[in-house]
Formats: sequence, C-alpha cells, structure tokens
Amino acid sequence: MEFQVKADPELWQRIGVDVTRLSKMREILSQMYKTLFLNQEIRPEGMKYFDEIVANIHTGRIKEIVEAKEEGRVVVGAFCVYIPEEIVVALDGICIGLCGGSQATVPDAERILPRSICPLVKSAYGFRISRVCPYFQVVDFVAGETTCDSKKKTWEILNQDIETYVMEIPPMKRETERELLFKEVVRFKEELEQRSGMKLDEERLLKGVRIINRKRKALQRLNSLRQHDVLPISGKDVLLIEQIAYYDDPERFATKVEELCDELEDRIAKGIGYWEKKPLRIMISGTPMAFPNFKLHNIVENLGAIIVNEESCIGTRYFNDLVEEKNNLTDQLYAIVDRSMKVHCAIFTPNEERIERILEEYKKSKADGLIYYSLTFCQTYLIEAVKVKQACEREGIPFLMIESDYSPEDVGQLQTRVEAFLETLRG
Repeated sequence: MEFQVKADPELWQRIGVDVTRLSKMREILSQMYKTLFLNQEIRPEGMKYFDEIVANIHTGRIKEIVEAKEEGRVVVGAFCVYIPEEIVVALDGICIGLCGGSQATVPDAERILPRSICPLVKSAYGFRISRVCPYFQVVDFVAGETTCDSKKKTWEILNQDIETYVMEIPPMKRETERELLFKEVVRFKEELEQRSGMKLDEERLLKGVRIINRKRKALQRLNSLRQHDVLPISGKDVLLIEQIAYYDDPERFATKVEELCDELEDRIAKGIGYWEKKPLRIMISGTPMAFPNFKLHNIVENLGAIIVNEESCIGTRYFNDLVEEKNNLTDQLYAIVDRSMKVHCAIFTPNEERIERILEEYKKSKADGLIYYSLTFCQTYLIEAVKVKQACEREGIPFLMIESDYSPEDVGQLQTRVEAFLETLRG
C-alpha cells in the first residue's frame, strides 16, 4: 500500500482547521516523506511505527488528544524544552510541541510580524493564524517562554488569538537565577493544578518524572548506537524520531524506541550498516530542526556522509540529562530546575558549559567534522557560533557554518558548500 498522510476532513472541520489548505499540505508532505525517507535502502523494520505516526500525524494522534480533552485532561502546547512536561504528565495532561519547521506558513506570519525575525517563530505563529495545524487547534493553552526577544514579544501577539502563558527563563546560571526558575516552575505547577482540578503531590510528580526520564533514556540509547563504527540507522531517521518525541504519547514512544534499539543492536552485532562503505561522520550543532525541517540532513546524506549527532533542542539538549528522583515535592521541583540549568541553550551567559558539551559529544560520536547550523536572524546562536568555531580551531576540528531558513531556495548553494566541506574532509 502506497504511503499517504491520512486525512479526516470531518475531524478537521470540527476543531476549526482550514480543511482545503491542510488537504493540499498533506499531499505535499506525503510526497516529500516518500522521497526523503521511504526510498532509503536497508532501513530498520522498527521505523515502520514512526512512518505510521507520520501517516497519522493529522488524524490518529489528534483523535487521541480530542478524546483526552473530552475526559477533562489538560492539553498544553509548548515551544521549548524548558517547559516542565513532567508536571503536565504528572497531572494527567498532555504536552505537545508546537514549533514550526515549515516555510508554508511563514508568509502568513509576515503579514503581521516583521520579516527579519526567526523563521521558527514565524512558522509557528503562521500555523496558528492560518488554522492549518490541528495541534494548535486542540491545545487548551500555549506555554511560551522568554528564551529570545522574538519569542517573548510574539507571545503577546499570539495571546490575542489563543491564551498564551509565559514562563520566565533566566539568562544566567547563578543561585539567584536558580531560585527565580524555581519560582517559575512552582507558578507553572499552580497553573496546571488550577486548570486540571488536581493537586500535585510527591507520588504524582515522581510518576511524571519517571515517564519522561524513560523517554529520554530511550533517546539516549538510540543516540549512543550511532557511536559504533557500524552505523545501523541514518541520521534522517534519528532526526525524525527526535521530532516525533515532542508529540507522541511518551510511554508508547519510549517502548517503540526501545524496540528499535533492540533491532539496531542486532544489526550492529551482525555488521549490517546503513552503507556498505564507511561514510564520513558529521555532527550537527546549533538551533533546533522542527518537523518537517530535514533540509540539512538530506543534503549531507545525499552527498554520501551521515549525521551521527544533533547538539540541539531537538537532539541531545533535550534528552542528555535526566531529572533526579527525590523523596519530597519541593526537592523534586528543584530537581526539575537543576536539570533545566544543565540544558545549555545559547541564551545563557557565560556559556562555557555548552562549548565543553559540544566538544565532548563530538568525541563520543567519532565525527569527522562539525557543521554549525543556525536559523536566519537567530542572534543568540549566530553570535555563539564564534566561540564554537574558536573551540573547534583549538581542537583541530573541521568546522562549517551554515545559516539558513525553511525555504528551498538556498538548497543548491548549501549543497555546494557542504560538498566542498566533505571533499576537504576526504582529503
């Protein structure tokens, strides 16, 4: 049966989606997915589950969320890893990632927002005002955060269309900021308690922590399998899984990733790699690549190299660190804060920990070169690229800086630059 992203016009109409436009986007996504993913050779059998998730991205998962809402469960839309999904899950809620990774809705946003801001923010805002994202249509409220000026000012405008809660994220990591973030986590907890009608206690929060930790452990295991000389899975497929982690059911997702890892370990033992010849290994560092932004991975892997690590909020910054389990509610909330303080986003200053983490991940991944990827107009990541480049030069790590948006217009230019970089690595 030929792959298709499924449609449910009746459901879409009920939740206020622009049915005509989403139907067209569904057709484009179906063709793109077949070209980028299903044409891969010797692909793991375990990827069939994730293919099915994409096929049901606008139907099956949406039905699950609608049914949960009818049961009185709170559905939160989030844009950042600093939103504590452990608390949402602990109070029987659902946390859905809403970051936009498509050029299709950027023009919608640019009719209201400035052109010279982050395409991720424009894409996400455009998805809401154009009514083509079913997830945006079913969340009870949006949880934004202050990780960049474009986001925190856009939340004010987004709030005119959908209720938008804003969580303050401090830009430093001193004890003062730890206490500030703790107060913000408590405030978020109180917001969820009020909306859910439930009171958070030690038992509920510990359960939520364990559920999300299990998801992160599964992703850690998957990423560690890319460190082998035999590479059992493509970088594109791992990126897809990392993106799906933000909207699939966390317990089901963890189970399927664990099953895939079992298969990949067997492939490694049998010497079944993604390619017969040993490819160049590339690590990506920088801004997140929200679904369906596969542009850079596709370029690199079409040129015969393979992505072995993503140091980003879609990748290792999301799952590298776990929340430590504690015995009482206050200590457990502080543990959530402490884990957040280890997420080395470019918003922090000083941020030497991120530089150290990048170098550590580069060595573990056995990469041959590092591509630093930043979205256009993302000042924090563009400026921090200077220090990452300096660190790479000190360590003798081949470095390439890529700045791009979601448009396909620069694909040819990027391909030329990546190809030249890979030829340099090959000597």
